[in-house]
Amino acid sequence: MSKDKETNHLLPHYYTDLIEAGCDEAGRGCLAGSVYAAAVILPRNYDNPLLNDSKKLSEKKRRELRDMIVRDAVAWAVGVVTPEEIDKINILKASFLAMHRALDQLKVRPEAVIVDGNRFTLYQDLPYTTIVKGDGKYQAIAAASILAKTFRDEYMNRLAEEYPYYDWHKNKGYPTKAHREGIRQHGTTPYHRMSYNLMGDRQLELQFD
Repeated sequence: MSKDKETNHLLPHYYTDLIEAGCDEAGRGCLAGSVYAAAVILPRNYDNPLLNDSKKLSEKKRRELRDMIVRDAVAWAVGVVTPEEIDKINILKASFLAMHRALDQLKVRPEAVIVDGNRFTLYQDLPYTTIVKGDGKYQAIAAASILAKTFRDEYMNRLAEEYPYYDWHKNKGYPTKAHREGIRQHGTTPYHRMSYNLMGDRQLELQFD
């Protein structure tokens, strides 16, 4: 069965009486590159049965859906946090900051936020709800996951042309064998997250404070 046949009709909204923005990020577990996040406000009665968690969709289907989301959304935006910033504040805070930057850019102000995962930091004074596996449950979060993933993939493809030794066009910066072999042979780049366990030879310590 192809990835795209794993259809799962998602819920149209979480807050029934508020304009809600769905948020998700891409690239949190990567060794290199910025972390991307998207915020999406969909029309009140919007229903696209093709929407799903971006990880369950093929690259071709994600790109098709991105075009639909950009066309149909009331508002959408992408926020980026650089490797340098990630190293300064840690990836958890960087993921939240990327979401806040996406929310900052929305042309329509949301009245509530729904976020994939189980943690978030308050954005302005808006109520928010975190939803584990929310990108497979709510359309706005799924839409955000697709935008974050596709825009970040394109960014990593551009970096792969600049630095061809790390297999980024395939692994998108994630810790694969080829990526780590590239580091071993050619060293790091300005895009590597130096606070990460780049070679996988020590226990990774995550900061959650």
